[in-house]
Amino acid sequence: MLSVKVSPKYQVVIPKEIRESLNLLPGQKLQVIQYENRIEFIPERDIGELEGFLKGIDKSFIREDDRL
Repeated sequence: MLSVKVSPKYQVVIPKEIRESLNLLPGQKLQVIQYENRIEFIPERDIGELEGFLKGIDKSFIREDDRL
C-alpha cells in the first residue's frame, strides 16, 4: 500500500505508479467522494472514452411494458 502526506495547503501528490496505471494526465479532473472513513478520487473521463464499454452486455431480460 502506498501512502501520501497532506501538505500545509491540504494537497496530496498521487504516486507515479497509480497515475500511470490510471492514465491520469496533468489538469485532469477527479471526483472526490467521502465514503465512511475514507476519501475516494474518481477520474472524470471524456464521453468518447466510454464508447464500446458495454459491448457484450446481456440484453436478454424482459422489459416493462411502459419502456421502449
